[in-house]
Amino acid sequence: MSREDVLRSIKEAENKASAKLDKARSDATEIANKARAEAAELVATGRTDADAEARAMLDDARDSADKEAKSVRKEGDAALKAIHKRGEKNRSDAVSSVLDTFRG
Repeated sequence: MSREDVLRSIKEAENKASAKLDKARSDATEIANKARAEAAELVATGRTDADAEARAMLDDARDSADKEAKSVRKEGDAALKAIHKRGEKNRSDAVSSVLDTFRG
């Protein structure tokens, strides 16, 4: 092999090595970009799932609070009716008592 052949072989090997290095860099960049895209998608999916779960929790809490409010309202209405009934029963006695007090 002549000196020129050896130099040409070295130059070809350098070119092949440079091409492989460029390809490796390109592949590494592509892998990193894909990883970033997947990470962003995972974050978006996580946020969506968290939002849906939070909405479900709020809906459950709202339903529970609504049931409790209806129960309390029912109890309040019953107590109010009982007070009105007692008031109606005692009204004539109260009127008589007030009139007796003024009559002396």
